[in-house]
Amino acid sequence: MIPADWENVLVVQTSFLGDTVLTLPLLSEIKRRYPAGKLTLLCAPAAAELLKSHGTIDEVMVDDKRRQDAGMLGLWRQARALEQKKFTLAISPHKSLRSALLLFLARIPRRVGFRQSKGAFLFHALANRDPLRHDVERNLSILEVLGIRTETCQPAINLPVSEASRTQSSRLFESAGVDLNKKIIGINAGSVWPTKRWSPDLFAQLIGKLKQDVDCEIVLFGGPEDHQTVAQIQALCGTNVTNLCGKTSLQDLPAAVSACDLFITNDSGPMHIAVACGVPVVAIFCATTPSLGFYPYSSKAVVVQKDLHCRPCSSHGGRRCPLGTEDCIKLIRSEDVFQAAMQILQANHRLPPGSSIHEPQYLNL
Repeated sequence: MIPADWENVLVVQTSFLGDTVLTLPLLSEIKRRYPAGKLTLLCAPAAAELLKSHGTIDEVMVDDKRRQDAGMLGLWRQARALEQKKFTLAISPHKSLRSALLLFLARIPRRVGFRQSKGAFLFHALANRDPLRHDVERNLSILEVLGIRTETCQPAINLPVSEASRTQSSRLFESAGVDLNKKIIGINAGSVWPTKRWSPDLFAQLIGKLKQDVDCEIVLFGGPEDHQTVAQIQALCGTNVTNLCGKTSLQDLPAAVSACDLFITNDSGPMHIAVACGVPVVAIFCATTPSLGFYPYSSKAVVVQKDLHCRPCSSHGGRRCPLGTEDCIKLIRSEDVFQAAMQILQANHRLPPGSSIHEPQYLNL
């Protein structure tokens, strides 16, 4: 354990959007215990857009490490910007060498990271990152070296939605022809990694079953990078769906997802956003497995997966199936996901945001 000055704290998580959402309980716990201190988050541009109005975080700084902050020049420029902020403590749940080096070059007097970090030698104190725990709990465990026991922390993921955002989301849905008096089922068919994406034709089959058996509206979500995938699904479904792909900013996404009674999604950042908004989730795990610690952190979730010896093929899922079979995608039938969806819908129960902190159920095929 090292002494810590909580007056001006920096938390660094510059990985994918979902990883940063799973850092929210750590940020909330720091602010809950030390409300007088300033809390800053350094994150990637997408996460900055999502979290710039989050009440727990006093300042969001952007590390655009793939563009303007790329390379040694970008690293040095970012380090100088951090140094000027006079942080008293830096905490890095991100395990990259770049993050550790950045904090070292910024001359922050107390730096805490994980023992498993590639830049572990650059930190003053190291916590153990338990691979068997959920990432929320792993992130909180970094506080152990600062004298805070994980079991005394509040692990809920909370992504508040303002009334103004809810109103704007309702207007978007109404303008798109969505009947807000019906059950609304959101579909997120995208993911950064191709082997984590269930196929568009299977999503279309699922939508057909849902429309046949449930009086509902189907809303397709996605970012600009998901246009092709979502367009395929819409082409197969026709007028049975509302396509909002690319029509919601990341800042407005939580409000739009919150309007859903159920969110059916691949293993992705929007999956964690839905959990943080208290929305019940059906999560389709193809190449990745929940054992990696990134499953939906909610008791109102069902994970659907095919038990195969080749899963996970990597920590993120690959660009292509290393065996060439794509069995982890193709062997999950639309009937399986439909069964999980009906299980959630028949329970007819939503959790308030911030309270869904338990294990999901599993449909192992």
